Amino acid sequence: MPDLKVLFSREQIAVRVAEIGAQITRDFQGEPVVLVGVLKGAAIFLSDLSRQIQLDSTFDFIAVSSYGNQKQNSGEVKLQKDVDQSMEGRNVILVEDILDTGLTMMYLKKMIMAHRPKAFRIAALLDKKCRRQQPIQADYSGFEIPDEFVVGYGMDYAERYRNLPDICIVP
Repeated sequence: MPDLKVLFSREQIAVRVAEIGAQITRDFQGEPVVLVGVLKGAAIFLSDLSRQIQLDSTFDFIAVSSYGNQKQNSGEVKLQKDVDQSMEGRNVILVEDILDTGLTMMYLKKMIMAHRPKAFRIAALLDKKCRRQQPIQADYSGFEIPDEFVVGYGMDYAERYRNLPDICIVP
């Protein structure tokens, strides 16, 4: 394992995820929500976030690829798995590990909006605004981060380090 530097500890993450869950609970005031996790990176965030949301909620998952085994986003987004249920007329919260260039998020937003949801929101644990190429923002954002490659808490480098409890910078 390389010498990883902790950017956010498991404790910092837990506090912020609880705050986001409380905000979603207030925003949707008793209405059901569908949490759509972007595989694989957002699985842990979705799991923790869902337990902080005090609403009737269901899960679905979507998978896209834009990195492969690279540290750099290829700019090309490919759908690997679509949602299993209809999003029409539902309150959809797209749950993503990191909002980076915005290319993937714009693609996913366009796809989900085609389903005609009642409401559409984005929850991103990390926001790398310095790399944004598309005009898109998260409605719920955990932490803004510098232009560093991060792993842990579901995020990987070539499928490794997803199981780290902290979010770390890869040197």
